[in-house]
Amino acid sequence: QVHLVESGGGLVQPGDSLRLSCAASGFTLEHYTSGWFRQAPGGEREAVGCIESSDGTTYHADSLEGRFTISRDNAKNTLYLQMNSLKPEDTAVYYCAADLTRSTWYQFLLLDEDEFDFWGQGTQVTVSS
Repeated sequence: QVHLVESGGGLVQPGDSLRLSCAASGFTLEHYTSGWFRQAPGGEREAVGCIESSDGTTYHADSLEGRFTISRDNAKNTLYLQMNSLKPEDTAVYYCAADLTRSTWYQFLLLDEDEFDFWGQGTQVTVSS
């Protein structure tokens, strides 16, 4: 059964914004550390950021230059990624993931895909003029 479903991706122009959603089912997202990853065409998996389960502290990769913001709506059991000032190099498939025991950002972002408790199917973001 699919436990995480990403949505909100699409084709946008440089400078545009997108809000990605990751809807969780079958478990309570706020009890898990959760976050976003991306993989560009021909590239390797890259961590975007996460929300720690311990106190809700967020981590965002420095390479994103403050353009992306991770948030969570507990009532909707949904994780979000607000993406602003998009650049062509942001083009990638974006995945969300969640893990119960790896509660710190450092532990979480170093996990291999098959080690996460839950891993989504991805949503495509293409930034092009």
